[in-house]
Amino acid sequence: MSDIAALPIGIFDSGVGGLTVLKAVRERLGTESLIYLGDTARLPYGTKSAQTVAAYALEASRRLVSYGIKALLVADNTSSAHALDALRAEFPGLPVIGVVEPGAAAAAAASARGRIVVVATESTVQAGTYPRAILHSRPNAQVTQLPCPLFVSMVEEGLVDGPIAEQIARHYLEPLFSGPEAADCLLLGCTHFPALAPLFRRLLGPDVAVVDSASTTAMVIEDLLALRRLKTPGRGPGAIRYLATDAPERFARVARVFVPWPMEASEIESIDL
Repeated sequence: MSDIAALPIGIFDSGVGGLTVLKAVRERLGTESLIYLGDTARLPYGTKSAQTVAAYALEASRRLVSYGIKALLVADNTSSAHALDALRAEFPGLPVIGVVEPGAAAAAAASARGRIVVVATESTVQAGTYPRAILHSRPNAQVTQLPCPLFVSMVEEGLVDGPIAEQIARHYLEPLFSGPEAADCLLLGCTHFPALAPLFRRLLGPDVAVVDSASTTAMVIEDLLALRRLKTPGRGPGAIRYLATDAPERFARVARVFVPWPMEASEIESIDL
């Protein structure tokens, strides 16, 4: 195994939601070591300008790269929309993968009639990255974007099911998934939203494809590491290191919504950027 292959995969998010991507990577690549950085001091990114998002993403990614990583996975949708080109220019020798392109390609393939709804944060919607990526894969697709800020708050409060969650989901989704022009694919364009996927699938029924960018991104990173011969061999689970820029106690509490294993505040390293 090369020295580079022994390095961890770096995963960056504006907060805790990117743990859905970490979980998906862990499930596919269990022997890989992972280092996760959540910029919890400056979240949410979804309401900030493109310039601010790019600056924050560069600062956080430079810190991850300083620890020694073999690939950078940008789990944050807003950063993937606004900062991916800048990150690739900053680290030309490092594979940099965002969540937008894998999710868009999966939605384009999963939609039966090409009528796709993207639910995301305001900033991701304004960037228009998802429609461009979907139309690149499927030029005749009809793409509707929908900012859903309440979904983020719901997930962080643990409201992923029950009457309140169902009522809010119906408020956002029913107008787009009913009637003769109903959409047939829902793309979850925020790392928080996979926690709501079981609710969405129940409400929308079996004829609507619900696409999770986290799982499709994990497939992309697996293929990339295999292509570059950078996969870590072995059977034992790789180590996971957690970094946060603020509030490790809240990080650990909210993390329980996104990952099935227990996490304590003492496991979260506090850092400054």
